Amino acid sequence: MRMPVIVSPPQIAGPRQTLREDLFSCSHAVVQAAGKGIRSAGDVDEIRLTNMKNFLAPVLPVLMSALSLGLAASAVQAQTAAPSAPQATQKADGRLRAALGLGASHSSGNSRTSSFSLAGQGVRLTAQDRLSLSASALYASSAGTTTAEQLRAGARYDYNLGPSTFAFGLLDLERNRPANLAVRGVAGVGAGLHLLATPEHSLDVFGGVAWNADRYIDAATVAGETRSRYGYASLLLGEESQHRLSETASVYQRLLVYPTLRDRGEFRAHFGSGLAVALSSAMNLNVGLAYAYNSDPGLGRKKGDSLLTTGVSVKFD
Repeated sequence: MRMPVIVSPPQIAGPRQTLREDLFSCSHAVVQAAGKGIRSAGDVDEIRLTNMKNFLAPVLPVLMSALSLGLAASAVQAQTAAPSAPQATQKADGRLRAALGLGASHSSGNSRTSSFSLAGQGVRLTAQDRLSLSASALYASSAGTTTAEQLRAGARYDYNLGPSTFAFGLLDLERNRPANLAVRGVAGVGAGLHLLATPEHSLDVFGGVAWNADRYIDAATVAGETRSRYGYASLLLGEESQHRLSETASVYQRLLVYPTLRDRGEFRAHFGSGLAVALSSAMNLNVGLAYAYNSDPGLGRKKGDSLLTTGVSVKFD
């Protein structure tokens, strides 16, 4: 029997070695192991388990450093941008599949910061329709002051009207204390086009109408008036795509724009993207980037917020 191919853990040097060198060493170890090849299919699980242990032991400190850089640096500004959800496996067999992602960081000493993000997605796909569920939570603090505290949940149902057309309905809920948002509810319906649909790439564009209902923690000046709540109709315009870069890497992006129908020129927009690299058949490394924009966020609040997250996710197939 052929002996399993074992990835030798990369040697991470002392403090003079840079983060780039650490990551390069880890990648080089994986490439070396892949070059040796796997000729026995029965050894795959054993090889994956052993390689995972050897590979992650020195890499986890590097991942936590990257996690700290990504979350701690951005969470201070993250008032409305939500963590990008990990992507669940999509197969048109009617089964519900899910993915759960986690990120965290903590620092002490000259600076005291901590952050935590949790995001998940569930997808049930058939040849005729698609149901997707998502949820996320974000918390961050700096020097004892809460800088981000956000909860989001959403659901969307797509029904194929033809080979390249579909109708959809969605419901999103959000709570964001630092942004003075007690709750925001968005309900929308519309239709769209499948511009690209292959096993490796997909691209959809869609549009419709939505009703937005905001309730504020403290009364705020919005649309020229002091309000405790604000409801308005808007258009719903968007596009999203997914791309498989290789057998182990994939990327996705999504853009949503809500131009209000009450005040010309006012709108909200949200962009989210993510990169996933497989560590095993069930675990991914994830990097997410999100940006949210509100042309009328209320007096004294910024219009744009960005969020960079890094972490790991687990798929439940």
